[in-house]
Amino acid sequence: MSKKAGRAIIVISLILIAVFFVFFLRNVVVPLVRAELAGDLDAARELLREKGAFGAVSVAVVEALQMVVIFISAEFIQISAGLSYPLPLAVLLCDAGVCLGATIVFVLVRTFRFSSETYEKKRESFERLSAGSINTDRSMMLLMYFLFFMPIVPFGAVCYRGSFSKLPYRKYITTVATGVIPSILTSILMGNAARLFISSRIHLGYLILVIALCAAALFALIWFFMEKIYFRNNDGTPDSIVHTALFGLAHLLRSGRQKLTLEPGDLASAEEPFVLLTNHPSFYDFYYIDRLPFRRRTAIVVNEYYTRLPFLRRIAPRCGIIPKKLFTPDLGTVAGIMRTLKSGYSVTVFPEGRLSIDGTTYPFPEGTGGFFRRLGRDLVLVHISGAYYSKPKWRERFFRSDVTVEVRRVIKADELAAMSDAEADRAVAEGIATVGADLPSKPYRRKDLARGIERVLYRCPDCGALYSLKGRGMTVRCSACAKTSVLDGFYRFDDGTTLADRYAAIGEIERRELDSTVLQTRVAAKILRPDGKTVKQTGLCRLAGGSFTYEPDSGEGFTVPPEKLQALAFSCGEEFELYRGDDLYYFYPEENRDQTVRWAMIVDLYRRVKNES
Repeated sequence: MSKKAGRAIIVISLILIAVFFVFFLRNVVVPLVRAELAGDLDAARELLREKGAFGAVSVAVVEALQMVVIFISAEFIQISAGLSYPLPLAVLLCDAGVCLGATIVFVLVRTFRFSSETYEKKRESFERLSAGSINTDRSMMLLMYFLFFMPIVPFGAVCYRGSFSKLPYRKYITTVATGVIPSILTSILMGNAARLFISSRIHLGYLILVIALCAAALFALIWFFMEKIYFRNNDGTPDSIVHTALFGLAHLLRSGRQKLTLEPGDLASAEEPFVLLTNHPSFYDFYYIDRLPFRRRTAIVVNEYYTRLPFLRRIAPRCGIIPKKLFTPDLGTVAGIMRTLKSGYSVTVFPEGRLSIDGTTYPFPEGTGGFFRRLGRDLVLVHISGAYYSKPKWRERFFRSDVTVEVRRVIKADELAAMSDAEADRAVAEGIATVGADLPSKPYRRKDLARGIERVLYRCPDCGALYSLKGRGMTVRCSACAKTSVLDGFYRFDDGTTLADRYAAIGEIERRELDSTVLQTRVAAKILRPDGKTVKQTGLCRLAGGSFTYEPDSGEGFTVPPEKLQALAFSCGEEFELYRGDDLYYFYPEENRDQTVRWAMIVDLYRRVKNES
């Protein structure tokens, strides 16, 4: 058959379908759609019953219409069918309507290259779910099944996705006809339960139970399908269902609360798998990086602490996360990075190893650039700006802010190989460092910006008094020298300084007194073992001459010498922490927990002085 003849047949078929729609349009379809849009189930049920056979056919027609116009929800007509017809007939009518609509979509896309605007808005989400793995008919069919099982994804959008693939019509329509049955059946069962409730044959509690059981069954089917079939071969990688769920949750929490601007630069020139290095101003940096237009998701190196939490302990190994013991040589992390790259997945690393305390970029260990140079992969250098003040370590509340993720440089593997370790370190520092203070791009319209700021500014930068500052409203006051400073909406003080400037001034005071500084405090210690068990102790912590000592009230203590004390991780106003072997120690000062920042500052100064000498 010639192409012209084929197109003529298709056009004639579409005309017949259009006539079919018009035949039912005035008396059945329009009133039914109006009832649907108004949410009037009673009117829809009575209309279907009055029209007899025409009503039954209208179920299929309206279901097909919803397939083509994909912003209309399909659940309403399915529930209406459940209220009006026996279960087998209702399922058959809805499924026939889906197949009719799917066929129309298939013809529109394959023959006329028609594309729905609503589908185009969802295309990125579908492509991310497919994780670049749609390269066979089977994988396309599995993706369609997965999407059909999801109750929030319109059937029509799934059919547009399938039609844009190379899937043959026979396999396409078979997938459609069988894939929609669980969702249709769930909606119809809820419709039947609603009918019994409306007729007072069951109580409200039974209706709620039916709805809950239907929802649980559908989600169990989704989980089984994703776990045992669709993502079976991706377990333990960034393409796993667990990884998808975690980042989907992060997207749900952050989407709409921040304006995120992506500047991918030369990212497309990076050959996967590559290594991505970025600064670390906020907790949600892993989410911001994931929004970049990668061809394939990246594995992320994270603080091992998170992989020891009861919930994440089980799922972290299944989603491609690479754990790292902070500020401790960790051959397991090195092996994990190399293994991940070898398997074809890129790796994201935060070389600072901790969240920024003042919005600037922490120095990273010497030789970092040299290590990644020897991996023989392209290096992508990224800078995140605008995220620090959205939720700094010292503040409890989250503020809306504009965040920008900028790919500053892509260093090709051969270019990187030609560098020395020192040159590679400088390139990394220039690529990820924050220049100056990372102030908000827009002023905060709030009156409590100074609240909690004393948790990081633990010392007055003017008179040097310890723990004398108090932030309240928009002002910061020192109880020792009585000086008061006022913040503006950009987190600038009235003398023109920033939080980073004042934190640096505190550092200069501490540096002048470093040789005579001795920190000592009673602590409550919590020790996290590798097996997930927790041991609690009390004791004494001491920091002097660059050495850290812990002496428990009972049992054996330990000392970390200066050459092994790279840094001290901490939470503002709560605790400081370090590893000893495979054990993670958390130390909670019994008095004045604002001193935790000072302990970390002193360790950083010891390290800086040593590197300069």
